[in-house]
Amino acid sequence: MLGRMKKISIIYLAVAVMVVFFAGAARKNLYGQTQMPSSRTPLPEECRTLSLEECRSLAVESNKERAIARETSRKADFTARSYKANYLPKISAAGMYLYSNGKMEQTLAGGYLPTFVPGPDGTLQPNVLTGPDGRPVTDNGQAVFKEYAYFPGVPLKFQTEHVFSAMAQVEQPVYMGGKITAAYNLAKLGRELSGLNENLAASDVILQSDQAYWNCVRAKEMMTSVSKYVETVEEFFRNVNNAAEVGMKSKNDVLKVQVQLNRARLDLLRVQNALRLAKMNLCYVTGLPLDSNVDVTDDLEEVSAKELPENYDVADRPEYRMLTARIEQKGEEVKLTRSDFLPNVGIMASYGYMNGLKFNGSKLLDKASFLGVLSVNIPIFHWGEGRNKIRAAKSDQQIIALQREDVRQKMELEIEQAYNAFTEAQMEVSLTEQSLEQARENLSESGDRYETGLETIADHLQAQAQWQKAWADLIEARADLRLSRTRYLKAIGQL
Repeated sequence: MLGRMKKISIIYLAVAVMVVFFAGAARKNLYGQTQMPSSRTPLPEECRTLSLEECRSLAVESNKERAIARETSRKADFTARSYKANYLPKISAAGMYLYSNGKMEQTLAGGYLPTFVPGPDGTLQPNVLTGPDGRPVTDNGQAVFKEYAYFPGVPLKFQTEHVFSAMAQVEQPVYMGGKITAAYNLAKLGRELSGLNENLAASDVILQSDQAYWNCVRAKEMMTSVSKYVETVEEFFRNVNNAAEVGMKSKNDVLKVQVQLNRARLDLLRVQNALRLAKMNLCYVTGLPLDSNVDVTDDLEEVSAKELPENYDVADRPEYRMLTARIEQKGEEVKLTRSDFLPNVGIMASYGYMNGLKFNGSKLLDKASFLGVLSVNIPIFHWGEGRNKIRAAKSDQQIIALQREDVRQKMELEIEQAYNAFTEAQMEVSLTEQSLEQARENLSESGDRYETGLETIADHLQAQAQWQKAWADLIEARADLRLSRTRYLKAIGQL
């Protein structure tokens, strides 16, 4: 009997141990898990660490818009070179070969032809018969000649067969009313505009790169903040739960902490997703594969106002310089329009050889020849067309000048706004640092009061939440400070 009871006791004890073990494991799985899945797809093992300058360089090199701007700049350079060639003579050569078995045969009919004799004044006079009265003798109204020449008739035969020619030609404009110079200057200004557009695209890319980089740093530090907060709430939950198991805390207190812990874990999952997306966005901006495992080297240390350039000029911005170049372009267009109504002078010389065409078995063409041409075109009267076109071109130039002045004022306003945003971000960093320090002290005092029973669980949970929020606000403020500095540098044209 005693042996049987001993066996039953051992069984009960084993069952109790198993229940406790599985209950503890379930509790740990339910309440103690802090590491959440960070990605649906595993990242590569190798991690590439990037600095801010490396991200900028990669982004500029891989950006498609900047690549388009760079190719446009190359195109403008080639266009300028092509217009420069208009100053030089144009030399060309041409050749032609023709074969045809076509023939043309025609016979000039023969017959009697009248004759002529020299007259008293030395000119040829018809050799006609005259009567006693000295008048010409006629037959049916036609004069009768003393003598006739017999023309037996000639057969005519043309053959094409092999015909070929070769020619070299030189053309040189002498005076085109300034058209060539104006066109070349327009092409050079187009090349300058393309270069400025490339710089503008590069500054936009750098701004995008900085935004992606600091968003990644922000998410990384937010991950540290939320993870620390989850650890704090988990530790507090374990303490409250242990106290509830021995009857020192109520089930309601455990549930309050559990709700706070669930929120913290949800925030952790969101931050993990945000960090994963921030890294993917950084890879996209820098041209790396989206699934690349990357990390950043910088942190969110404060940037002082002394690091901002004090001297700047709105004219340094690519947008302003582009408008200036466009004004110069319009000036060249005025000259180009005026050239259409000025005299044009040009010369052309050619030397060629032609062989072919047979006439009655003999070649008609078998020699070289030289040809020289001087061309002069002088517009005289076009009913005011030229004057009105020139006025329209000058109006376009004035419009661009007014637009530049308007853009200048907007740029100055943008610079002031960017500077104010930077100083406000500095103030926000300073205030959030104070708030975080106060939240730490409040959390410490709240913990002491809670341990002594002078503060409720709800108040202590609120103190923990305020501490985590103050930390998150400081991270946001420091990231905004970094980005506001980049925006200011772009506004003054020094990015």
